[in-house]
Amino acid sequence: MTAHRNYIGGEWVAAANAAPDINPSDLSDVVGEYARASKIDAETAVAAAKAAFPACARMTPQARADALKMIGDEIIARKDELGRLLAREEGKPLVDGVGEVVRAGQIFGFFAGEALRLVGEKVASTRPGVTVEITREPVGVVSLITPWNFPIAIPAWKIAPALAYGNCVVFKPADLVPASAHALSEIIARTGFPAGAFNLVMGRGAEIGDVLLGHDDVAAVSFTGSAATGRKVAAAAVAAPKMKKLQLEMGGKNPLVVLDDADLDLAVEAAANGAFYQTGQRCTASSRVIVTAGIHDRFVAALTAKTKALVVDDALKPGTQVGPVVDASQLDQDLRYLAIGKEEGAALHWGGERLNRDKQGFYLQPALFVGVDNAMRIAREEIFGPVAAVIRVKDYEEALAVANDTPYGLSSGIFTGSLKYAAHFQRNAEAGMVMVNLPTAGVDYHVPFGGRKASSYGPREQGRHAVEFYTTVKTGYVLA
Repeated sequence: MTAHRNYIGGEWVAAANAAPDINPSDLSDVVGEYARASKIDAETAVAAAKAAFPACARMTPQARADALKMIGDEIIARKDELGRLLAREEGKPLVDGVGEVVRAGQIFGFFAGEALRLVGEKVASTRPGVTVEITREPVGVVSLITPWNFPIAIPAWKIAPALAYGNCVVFKPADLVPASAHALSEIIARTGFPAGAFNLVMGRGAEIGDVLLGHDDVAAVSFTGSAATGRKVAAAAVAAPKMKKLQLEMGGKNPLVVLDDADLDLAVEAAANGAFYQTGQRCTASSRVIVTAGIHDRFVAALTAKTKALVVDDALKPGTQVGPVVDASQLDQDLRYLAIGKEEGAALHWGGERLNRDKQGFYLQPALFVGVDNAMRIAREEIFGPVAAVIRVKDYEEALAVANDTPYGLSSGIFTGSLKYAAHFQRNAEAGMVMVNLPTAGVDYHVPFGGRKASSYGPREQGRHAVEFYTTVKTGYVLA
């Protein structure tokens, strides 16, 4: 099997090493062989991006908009093909894979428009005869490091604004999911950006991470992944001779509060969606479900019934609602946390068993813990699997306090029929995103994405706020 190559300086470049991309629904299915970049490859990519930067920065807004629109249009036109590829390599159900591909196309379309909307200011100086112009310029070469759980959408929401505002990109996708990244790169390679404006380096962070984070010619680093890795990224980027502009998205332990007056059916549907869909492998997953005493028992009974009915199977099989865990390492982590929860005294109310299906894969039954105390590890640490912890509280005030008692602050949700509680929660939840009568997972692409505390660092991603990270402000003074 011929290995898919890296894309550096406008050329597809072979690497000395390659690795197979394995379908987690069917371990006998090799999606493809994908090159693993070396440190020299990464350095070459940075050099290519640096060389291309003057031309990229001087592209007209219309030229950038046209290229981005072309990318978005082709992604959407190929949504079924690319969605199947995504589901096959990552394990999310096919309908979710297609939906993610469409989202990626929409993101490129949005930033095609943003390329035409970059504005500045002209203001009067405090000194006579002087005018002041405030403009935004691209930062330069940006390293983009993306996770495995959204293998085309998260790359899109980093790459699209980077190119829209005139930067050059060195893109490293997660080692587990190179196929979607490679397909996206093939599309970008056919558009009108100068050679070197966009570079793909697939491979292990241990091999090429130091170059992407510490190279003097890298001006900015955008990373999405775990909090532990994010802290290492920050330390390396700040310790570099030239400190980097940083944007970090690092996960969550998101609460979903259910009050006594909630619509039970809607709350159960949202809890199951947030905790178990896409195998719980979302940073916005509702892994803590905080339920007031008056509705607790009815809610647990209904959520248990809903969880038992979920169809866990091959991502490509019609009717599958929950696909496999992404790989053996993640499955082992999920199983460790199930054991930890029981050791801490929580009751594994249902699920948590390894499952066998027609083909060998990493299948895990969604797991529901009850009797959870918010001090337990399963309520404080991000598991990143189909595991939900139900925490019983007496009233709204205790629910809000428990919801905020977490080192993370990405997404927070509440189900209630009370405008008073909904408004109070929206103001007082310590999270970057707040959902009222909606799942904690599921966001729009044209508005800011990000959190507080250990969840995020630096400017927000997505929407018009992306300009804050991908540009730098220049203030110019002119004596008339």
